[in-house]
Amino acid sequence: MGFEELLDKVGGFGPFQLRNLVLMALPRVLLPLHFLLPIFLAAVPPHHCALPGAPANLSSRDVWLEAHLPREPDGTFSSCLRFARPQALLNTTLGREARGSRELEGEPSTAPCSRGWEYDRSEFSSTIATEWDLVCTQKGLNKATSTFFFIGVLLGSVVYGYLSDRFGRRRLLLAAYVSTLLLSSASAASVNYVMFVVFRTLTGLALAGFTIIVLPLELEWLDVEHRTVAGVLSTIFWTAGVMLLALAGYLIRDWRWILLAVTLPCVPGILSIWWVPESARWLLTQGRVAEAQRYLLRCARINGRHMGQDSLSEEALNKVATMERVVRRPSYLDLFRTPQLRHLSLCCMVMWFGVNFSYYGLTLDLSGLGLNVYQTQLLFGAVELPSKLAVFWSVRYAGRRLTEAGTLLGAALTFGLRMLAVPETKSWTIALVVMGKSFSEAAFTTAYLFTSELYPTVLRQTGLGLAALVGRLGGSLAPLAGLLDEVWVSLPKIAYGGTALLAAGTTLLLPETRTAQLPETIQDVERKSVQEEEMQAQN
Repeated sequence: MGFEELLDKVGGFGPFQLRNLVLMALPRVLLPLHFLLPIFLAAVPPHHCALPGAPANLSSRDVWLEAHLPREPDGTFSSCLRFARPQALLNTTLGREARGSRELEGEPSTAPCSRGWEYDRSEFSSTIATEWDLVCTQKGLNKATSTFFFIGVLLGSVVYGYLSDRFGRRRLLLAAYVSTLLLSSASAASVNYVMFVVFRTLTGLALAGFTIIVLPLELEWLDVEHRTVAGVLSTIFWTAGVMLLALAGYLIRDWRWILLAVTLPCVPGILSIWWVPESARWLLTQGRVAEAQRYLLRCARINGRHMGQDSLSEEALNKVATMERVVRRPSYLDLFRTPQLRHLSLCCMVMWFGVNFSYYGLTLDLSGLGLNVYQTQLLFGAVELPSKLAVFWSVRYAGRRLTEAGTLLGAALTFGLRMLAVPETKSWTIALVVMGKSFSEAAFTTAYLFTSELYPTVLRQTGLGLAALVGRLGGSLAPLAGLLDEVWVSLPKIAYGGTALLAAGTTLLLPETRTAQLPETIQDVERKSVQEEEMQAQN
């Protein structure tokens, strides 16, 4: 008897599994609260060079700024430069210094800000950009905070993947909660930029535990029939987190307090561990038969299956444990050992990189929309719900491959059309951004479903793990790509859109899985590839 048959006896989908899905909802809500937090945490409000002796009167202040600050081509005051000498204006009296410093010929010379910056505090009372002056020549450091965070997530995926296999899912979930609480709180108490980056990177490493542990804890208690559906539906909790972040950002305008606010849910998460079941499958692989028996009996009782200890005897469980242990643990190298698996893995890596790179490139940069950032974030969360519903319809009728390629192509087109939009057409730009967000979210949702059906059962988790790892690399590079606007203002959009377009084309090289039977072994994948080649040759 295998574990799937054992799970069928105690109930592969029932109240026990539903309760487990609810317990796993909190980590899924926490992830977007931290992953997308730089939208508020690292926001850069309007600013200009700090000037000495600026008058308090508003009308006089405007004249004062006119004399001390050059204007950008769009008519706004420069954020990073000031006049080397104050300029005298016609029909104005700015004091002795301004009157005696008129530039006699040519363009007035400018200089960088030497006294710091003055920030508009109407929208954000404090961000890390205003705290440590991460603007102008230092704006790269502001973008780099997101990159360091995602590097932490990438490294944490490897660490937690190994530790959860060795010490168990439940114990490592508790470690993820506790370490996230402590490290994120330390980030909020940072006294300088270096301290903040270090603790923020470590927080990303801790949060990676949720991305690695939650899915196996859900899937290893679900029967095969409900695993894919439950995995996709659970992404709705991510959307809930996106919308909660908009509310938190609106209510809390200081970066330290909002960081603490999105961290405090770890406290009830720590308490919820009492009700979280350990994976019985993992317990059996470790030879901990008595503990596995206890959890399986609890599952049967909650699911209304009347079974005694005789029905789940230790002798029967020992046989299942022996079968689970003899299966060799797969590695990432197994994904490249055969031609078809190598083809699948390389295509999935490109697809996941494009999905993450374009998604975070769009989501983390809300500048230039002319909208309230809180309303924009709430709108972004709201459009995710219909995009997920559209995915369920599309993958059923159009197939996984066309849905994934189509949504990536749609995201790429929105980036391209935004390059053609003129600054005056704000409503058109906003509509394109919302459409791009909807396409990107749909591509993200489809990627999980599509990838899980491409790989054989023996390598399914390993294949998903590799794809997600490469995806997080794309997420870590996305904020840095925004710095390309200094070379050419449209270059970031070309990078995001071009990568999404490349991923869309690569997706078309993958086989369709809508009506195909899921492969169980590596031989099934290779055999299917040969059959498809023979059919194409006959046609």
